[in-house]
Amino acid sequence: MNPNPYEIFQKECPEVAARFNELIEAQKALKGLDAKTKQLINIAIQTANRNPRGVQLHAMMARNEGATREEIIAAVVLNLHHSGFASVLECLPAAIDGFEGKI
Repeated sequence: MNPNPYEIFQKECPEVAARFNELIEAQKALKGLDAKTKQLINIAIQTANRNPRGVQLHAMMARNEGATREEIIAAVVLNLHHSGFASVLECLPAAIDGFEGKI
């Protein structure tokens, strides 16, 4: 298994990682969207950025917040007309792996 890039970041840059974690917590606390919706949006953003690892991780978190397989797939495929077919094809397998807990 490949090393976890986030764990490497935390080890190599502990002060920056701590501040980054504070930012993440502040974003999680934003009102207006429930946790599942935030994760589905994160999946769409990571797909637009062509980041399969990010899609995989957020798909797992979305599942843990109650998202269905269909909702996770929809968050990826929503990018078809925005980011193109290549982004969807690159990220869809990662979304399914994340939903199935294959991290």
